[in-house]
Amino acid sequence: MMFRWLVILCCPIALSAQDIPVGLDAYRKWDRLPQQRIGIRAYMRSTYDRMSRGGDAGHFLFMNGEDQNITLDVKGKGVLYFFRANHWHGSPWHFVMDGRDQVVRETATDSPVNAVKRVREAKFIPGEVFGEPLDWTWTTTKGADLIWTPMSFRDSMRIAYSRTYYGTGYYIYHLFANEMGGKEKGGAGRDVAAFIGRAGTDVAPKGIATVWGKVVMGKESVLLASMAREASVVRAFKLILPLDKAEEMERIRLRITWDDAVHPSVDAPLCLFFGAGTFFNREKKEFFVKGLPINIRCDYPGNKVALACYYPMPFFKNAKFELVGEGSAGVPVDYEIRYEPLRMPAARSSYFHATYVDIPEPELGKDMVWLDTRGVEGRADWSGSFLGTSFIFSHNADLYTLEGDPRFFFDDARTPQAYGTGTEEWAGGGDYWGGENMSLPFAGHPCGSKDKRSAVNEKDLIQSGYRFLMADLMPFGKRAQIRFEHSENVSREHYEAVSYWYGLPAPSLVKTDSIDVGNVADEAAHGYHSPDASPVEKVVSRYEWGPDSLPRGAWGYDVRKIPGYNVGAEVYPAQEEDGRHTSGVSEFRARLQPANEGVLLRRTLDYSYPNQTAEVYVRAGAAWKLAGVWYLAGSNTCMYSGPREELGKRGYHVQTSNRQLRDDEFLIPARLTKGLSSIQIRIKCLPDQQQLYPGHDFPKQSCWSELKYDVYSYVIPNFTVGGQ
Repeated sequence: MMFRWLVILCCPIALSAQDIPVGLDAYRKWDRLPQQRIGIRAYMRSTYDRMSRGGDAGHFLFMNGEDQNITLDVKGKGVLYFFRANHWHGSPWHFVMDGRDQVVRETATDSPVNAVKRVREAKFIPGEVFGEPLDWTWTTTKGADLIWTPMSFRDSMRIAYSRTYYGTGYYIYHLFANEMGGKEKGGAGRDVAAFIGRAGTDVAPKGIATVWGKVVMGKESVLLASMAREASVVRAFKLILPLDKAEEMERIRLRITWDDAVHPSVDAPLCLFFGAGTFFNREKKEFFVKGLPINIRCDYPGNKVALACYYPMPFFKNAKFELVGEGSAGVPVDYEIRYEPLRMPAARSSYFHATYVDIPEPELGKDMVWLDTRGVEGRADWSGSFLGTSFIFSHNADLYTLEGDPRFFFDDARTPQAYGTGTEEWAGGGDYWGGENMSLPFAGHPCGSKDKRSAVNEKDLIQSGYRFLMADLMPFGKRAQIRFEHSENVSREHYEAVSYWYGLPAPSLVKTDSIDVGNVADEAAHGYHSPDASPVEKVVSRYEWGPDSLPRGAWGYDVRKIPGYNVGAEVYPAQEEDGRHTSGVSEFRARLQPANEGVLLRRTLDYSYPNQTAEVYVRAGAAWKLAGVWYLAGSNTCMYSGPREELGKRGYHVQTSNRQLRDDEFLIPARLTKGLSSIQIRIKCLPDQQQLYPGHDFPKQSCWSELKYDVYSYVIPNFTVGGQ
């Protein structure tokens, strides 16, 4: 039954309204990666430390039985695209989809003592469902168990760890506003496994239009190709360099400009664009970056290195490919560009971008911003999808820089929709990869010595990682902000990063209304009615933006040696919001864009109230219609468990952070909103009885907190070629 259940849930599901490929179809139909993901939201949740003290293991939303330690709890319809745990810690894991509890194990689970020495090739159980190249264990990744096999759910999803020792994890899932289509039957996924198994090789279609050429590098720049075509999509872009000249050319900039734009959409050093911090290949591996959408393949006998990008890259009129930089005059470069007609309307598609940032000395106390789409190419709003990063986290073999969490904010949310546990976890490793290198289809640490002493030259000190997103890409409607901590925001190391993303210079999310709960005039203007609501209450607290003040110490850093470091200096001060809470019903009016494709409702709330649950109803005429259940698991109080031994009983340590302010989102399907300029919304609280752990309640009772609602209408981007 386990095998049959997982095969069913891993089958592709299609959104009938827009035919957006999801589930395994997101791999099969990867040519649609540039497609606007209207009505889909991506979230990355994790076991991050709610106290922002740097330790991201052993934090649980709540606990039930001894083997039911909950790290993720979601209601709605969607797909879990990615699961990561440190080594086998937490196994057996419970994946509870739509109420059905299925157990996934790893072969080191039962006898973990000295497992690193004894287990040469760990496997997932059931192995007929989870295995390479979609799923990888710590013996290959150098520190993490990774699952990319999609698992769909129609009502709910929960992940629970059976054990709590070193219980870390992060997970990426999508939620859908609109209805899901049918499923395939048995055997699904073998073709996807075969496709991903081709990582490192040429996966793009053959037999399509191709431009070949050879250029010789000049003193400053060289034009590879200028293509004037009807709407087309580049399916393969490849460069071949002399291997003995590759390191000399690694900082040459690749620039790609679409449709006569003033600014290039791709502008990045060659090495980082293609997934590595340097072209120095210490072990002379053939597959230096064995990625699926991007890779680097070395031919030492032939003195060639092939650089390839297979992310589909649409353009509507023309495209220009250039190499820009000094120091490589006279070096020959071969190129190949394969393309085919674009079968997607411009307003449904998006341009490929690779945005480079150089951060020689990060700002103390503040996250690094690797990407902020606002203002890119002179455009205020962009809609599209975030595709991942290639980054250098040290030029000096300093692995402590990896103690920095990723935090991604989409569409002006003040709470990150994506919050991870560390930088090497983002790139598929664990425990700094043990200093070793590895390269997988979607994540890797291709270069960098184990430590400074073992480096064979200066380039061997360069440490880099990559994370490519495909099925687990992260859609946004008007803005994406990709931020990373730099080792608890105290590292002075030199960082560089390339962020890959699709973007169209027009929004697919338009803010059409906002109601400030607690503001009597605004409540009246929106017909707000909540007969059982509390009086207006003030909340003075913080959002989850990292440490409030500069820490007294950090992983691997003596902060006393940092010039100008002021221990305890406040970085993020508390702020004040007001609103109400209720155990009853709230109603209000909301304005929409009539030509909408669904609605995103964002609520600012007091997260000290646990497990907030409500039914959401919409009325445009006489009848109320159920839109779904809005649920936010946990609270700013969580459970910490750090037993001393792998098989030790869990501990019961209650932790309450000072981060009560939070933004949360709910998707309303287009069938309830399309064509309407306004709707009535009813929120019916369903008080939750979940305890923090057996016999111990949360500090507060469950209810519904509402400080503010922002209403966004999904729209088809107002984009025409040449009209922007």
